[in-house]
Amino acid sequence: MTSAARVLVIDDEAQIRKFLDIGLRAEGYEVLLAANATEGLALAATRSPDLVILDIGLPDKEGHEVLAELRQWSHVPVVMLSVRDAESEKVKALDAGANDYVTKPFGIQELMARLRALLRNRQGEPEATQRYDDGRLAIDLSRREVSLDGAPLSLTRKEYAVLALLLRHAGRVVTQQQLLREIWGATHTHDSHYLRIVVGKLRQKLGDDPATPRWLKTEPGVGYRFLGPG
Repeated sequence: MTSAARVLVIDDEAQIRKFLDIGLRAEGYEVLLAANATEGLALAATRSPDLVILDIGLPDKEGHEVLAELRQWSHVPVVMLSVRDAESEKVKALDAGANDYVTKPFGIQELMARLRALLRNRQGEPEATQRYDDGRLAIDLSRREVSLDGAPLSLTRKEYAVLALLLRHAGRVVTQQQLLREIWGATHTHDSHYLRIVVGKLRQKLGDDPATPRWLKTEPGVGYRFLGPG
């Protein structure tokens, strides 16, 4: 239900935060407010918002960087806000994983319509898995931590991104194209050798035998599946 949805606003302008707080609460939303990237990412990790409104120009970190960090462990819908109206800025944000882009100044009713559309599209999706622990492998996506047999596991950014994406879809096949598109970008959807190399190194670090996999199962010609319960 959108009336119960929790919206996180990350914007350093006090007037914008107040404007959005009043407007969102009037529509029945629960509102979380953050004045910078650090506060925003902390709230996103601990309060599980249903939607994020993210300003591009933040004092401690660019909104694009915040979006990139968020997309490492969350598929929450993100609406970018900016005074920058160049097409290249919009394309950059959308290609990086934003769901929508609104230019300041904006009308509150138009913004509310965009939020309703995004939340409608999200209805019925399973809750993303944030933590996994089977006694041997432990993964905490909110903290970006992975450990094996109690010892921290050092993963490269790409290795972690592959593992996190597979965990979020635990039990389901994730296609090679989806993995390549979301982790390497839309121009790399046919570069399956990149993916094979990363999955191979990830398996080595996990000690996961591809012939009798414990966690990462290959679906030949299709993609990969995380075998642990979601």
